[in-house]
Amino acid sequence: MTTTGASLRAVFLSYFEKNGHRVLPGSSLVPANDPTLLFTNAGMVQFKEYFLGLGPSDWKRAATAQRCLRVSGKHNDLENVGYTARHHTLFEMLGNFSFGDYFKKDAIFFGWDFLTREVGLDGKRMTVSVFREDDEAYDIWHKTMGLPASRIVRFDEKDNFWSMGPTGPCGPCSEILYDQGEGIGCGRPACSVGCDCDRFLEIWNLVFMQFNQDESGKKSPLPRPSIDTGMGLERLAAVVQGVASNYDTDLFQPILREIARESGVAPGTSKAADAAMRVIADHARATAFLIADGVLPSNEGRGYVLRRILRRALRHGKKIGFEGPFLHRVAAAVVKEFSAAYPELGKSAAFIDTVALHEEKRFLETLDAGLRMVEDEFARIGKGGSSVFAGDVAFKLYDTYGFPVDLTADLCRERGVALDQEGFEKEMEKQRAQSRVSWKGGEAAASDAAASFLSGAGITVEFVGYDRLAAAGRIVALFRNGERVTEASAGEEIDFVTDVTPFYGESGGQVGDVGSGAGEGFRLRIASTRKPAPGMVIHRASVTGGKVREGKAVDLAVEEAVRRRTQANHTATHLLQAALRKVLGTHVRQAGSYVGPDKLRFDFTHFEAVPAEALREVENSVNEVIVASAPVTWENLPYDAAIAAGAMAFFGEKYGDVVRMVTVPGVSRELCGGTHVRNTIEIGPFRIVSEGALAAGVRRIEALTGPAALRHLRGEADLLHEISRDLKVPPADAAERVRKLFAQIKGLEKELQDARRRASRDLAGEILGKAVKAGAVTVAACEVEPMDPAALRELADKVKGKMKSGILLLGSVQGERCHLVAGVTEDLLASYSANDIVKKAAAFVGGGGGGRRDMAQAGGGNVGGLPEALRSASTWVK
Repeated sequence: MTTTGASLRAVFLSYFEKNGHRVLPGSSLVPANDPTLLFTNAGMVQFKEYFLGLGPSDWKRAATAQRCLRVSGKHNDLENVGYTARHHTLFEMLGNFSFGDYFKKDAIFFGWDFLTREVGLDGKRMTVSVFREDDEAYDIWHKTMGLPASRIVRFDEKDNFWSMGPTGPCGPCSEILYDQGEGIGCGRPACSVGCDCDRFLEIWNLVFMQFNQDESGKKSPLPRPSIDTGMGLERLAAVVQGVASNYDTDLFQPILREIARESGVAPGTSKAADAAMRVIADHARATAFLIADGVLPSNEGRGYVLRRILRRALRHGKKIGFEGPFLHRVAAAVVKEFSAAYPELGKSAAFIDTVALHEEKRFLETLDAGLRMVEDEFARIGKGGSSVFAGDVAFKLYDTYGFPVDLTADLCRERGVALDQEGFEKEMEKQRAQSRVSWKGGEAAASDAAASFLSGAGITVEFVGYDRLAAAGRIVALFRNGERVTEASAGEEIDFVTDVTPFYGESGGQVGDVGSGAGEGFRLRIASTRKPAPGMVIHRASVTGGKVREGKAVDLAVEEAVRRRTQANHTATHLLQAALRKVLGTHVRQAGSYVGPDKLRFDFTHFEAVPAEALREVENSVNEVIVASAPVTWENLPYDAAIAAGAMAFFGEKYGDVVRMVTVPGVSRELCGGTHVRNTIEIGPFRIVSEGALAAGVRRIEALTGPAALRHLRGEADLLHEISRDLKVPPADAAERVRKLFAQIKGLEKELQDARRRASRDLAGEILGKAVKAGAVTVAACEVEPMDPAALRELADKVKGKMKSGILLLGSVQGERCHLVAGVTEDLLASYSANDIVKKAAAFVGGGGGGRRDMAQAGGGNVGGLPEALRSASTWVK
């Protein structure tokens, strides 16, 4: 009997391979070409376009072991992780799929046969559920598979009907459940299938996609019904290994043993410690897989989810005695356990360690201070008799100490205190608005009328643009404003599809081609080209003359100059990545790109600014390959063969069985469907124009090639000559002359600062000479010469230092701004606050500010209000 998690995974894939399924690698946790999802949360995600009918499948049957993450939306298990036997952030889903091939009968047979014959589970302990109206599935289970009616239950839509969204493919489902016995359940006599306890455990869900639902809710039969199944490997392992919790399986135990060894806390020490160790084990798995798939900690989108998971683990580490970084070592244990099944983990081991350790150090610097603030708030709640944790405090924990709000919510739950979520959200409104701008889903291919037509009609477009820039084709479909039409006239904007095209559709970071089309009685100006799915190329054009009709022949011509510059920039991007990896290290990975005719942009993983000398080395390396006239070749070959040959796969890209490998011998080898030069000399000069931070752990380089690079270099040279003329030195001496001028300026600034200090000592005496009594308190309030806030604060320090007892308020007008500084001597701090004084004064100059009780500053734009602001000091004190 198969028992280990690894063997269950292998046996599952082997079983379905023997039954005619294509075993495919699981996709990245970052969904390819699907802006509607943050993360891959089910096995079917990588096949979504096939289920939606947006593209033809290269296979009728498939099987995968898919890593999944559920931490947001309706699939949010985060707060339960570690406290239940089944909840996880990251889990593995075993799935078999049929794309218009077999349907319910075979899906049910495969499920039952695998569990009973291959795995060896007792069929008598299994029950199945079906949708209440699905008599077909009921009859297959009862009559064909022989299950007694007592072990087949019917449920409503909530439990046994699945849909991809409000519209689109949907259908009933059937679940296979395993009876773990009375000892696992709730103990109630009425406990049965459907109870919330763990006794009747769902192992496998078989989804029968047989309908398409429209906006009105009407369901129509799909022409090619399909199958989508999902079985949690962790649950299956728990059942097979006879343990009550997923954490007791061999998929988690090695990681938990590493946590126990690192912390010195033995399992079973306490319920709280056990829960903390389970949280760390789960979160270490999610951390390792997310980083391996290119996600880096940040304050938005996917990166923020990783940051929440990682920081939650660190807080639970505190509970079992960890004081310094530890999670990166636990993540290393994850890599060790899962690299055989997921080789990308092993390849990314050093990168995972670097990213996790960097984030740990960053958060641990503020964790203790944040926890102290939490305890202070709990103490305040206890004294005041309240049971609500203030939303503004939760926001400060987030904003100042990096506490994700769900971490604060965890702390509140442990103390039986409610979190003022509404108050937190109010404080977060601006940041959340910014996050929404940063994370916005694009228009899905499902809404593309042309793409839907191509898929439904089974039409693929032959792309011939690797070898030529002009081709004759036939228009197979016309669209105007998303509606299919048979003709379009001059002045109209259209989308059109041809059977053959030399136009490259936008994908892989490369912009689509532009150009022209012409046929009998019409002319077209093609403004863009897109590729919503493999085998689909859609042209966006304006009809510049005549009338174009569906079915007409068309001569297509790509604008050569634009294509040549675009492909030069694309090849340069490959050379840039190779140079970065050589100079900075192999942790560098592509995190995004833009390749157009105007420039190239390359986003890559790196944790600090690239020094100028390193950038120069990178630039030189690229130019050396260019002037070496290195050949650029490409070939189509099986994906596995390309990876074995050392080809690099790009982050976020989705690859088929056969891939295109682009090679610059001895320099670069990448999987790429873009267009490229034949020889590096065609690129021309390469110039990096900027390097900067894009997000935490992600840098961005922008560069130019060819004529654009020459124009940029000429502009820099012209600027240098202009500066040299102004400095009256040769260009070669300009830098040294500037350095000398800076040294002179620095010396003059020091002399000026010394003079100001001498003057401020005299000025301090003048100010004290103008002090008045307000009751028993001495008040010095006056306007001084124009100076910046720092100088005004320094003067206030001197005046206050000379005052034995009193209150100070100084004002200064600098340009169109008014600066204020207030001070209170130590003996009066119990009665007066500089913070209050300066805030009241700031109201007269239309501004605001604040600070400590002994010293505070403010500013405003109403310079006419300064006299009244200064008079307010005496009035306020009286």
